[in-house]
Amino acid sequence: MATYGTVVTNERLSPSMTRIVLGGPGLDDFANTPFTDQYVNALFVPDGADYAAPFDVDEARERPAEERPRGRRLTVRRWDETDRLLTLDVVAHGDVGFAGRWAQHATEGDILQFLGPGGGYRPDPAADACLLVGDESALPAIAASLEVLAPTVHAIVRVVVDSPDHEVDDLPHPDGADVRWLHRSTAATPEDVLVESVRELDWPDGTVDVFVHGEAGETR
Repeated sequence: MATYGTVVTNERLSPSMTRIVLGGPGLDDFANTPFTDQYVNALFVPDGADYAAPFDVDEARERPAEERPRGRRLTVRRWDETDRLLTLDVVAHGDVGFAGRWAQHATEGDILQFLGPGGGYRPDPAADACLLVGDESALPAIAASLEVLAPTVHAIVRVVVDSPDHEVDDLPHPDGADVRWLHRSTAATPEDVLVESVRELDWPDGTVDVFVHGEAGETR
């Protein structure tokens, strides 16, 4: 059976970002990874299916296609080893998509089942600078990466969101970090905002560690 968490709190961070904190005995076997882009593959039960989380994953996958659980990748913002609490920051644009719709309406006691965690990135401690680029979906990984940077590493952050109202207040700001929020609402070509911001950089000296993540049209 997959790991699952029980909703403890649901907090709105911005019009497009919801923070879900999960706890409970379903996280007893959660195995944290060292990666700052750590994610889980959440499993959502489609409308009309006659089962609910927690469920047997193998058995659910043997059901007709329309009843099988739908997987959506959610990035971990934080894992609290002491209190065994898992924080997920979820992009939610209204009742669109399985993950966003669930996050919009999740209340205390609701269950989220998932596979994982997985991941593949952590800032290089030997780098002289770290460039972190992305959109709303990359914010949890960018924030987690900023928290582990060595004081000697110069952080450069470029994040694109819809408008100033969509900026997230608790993004860590290491001393000397170059953090800029970019806005689609004021851009002539929103899909070019991120790449243009990187082109305009005064590239730092030394070894630069780079992390880029987000919606395909903006990151390609």
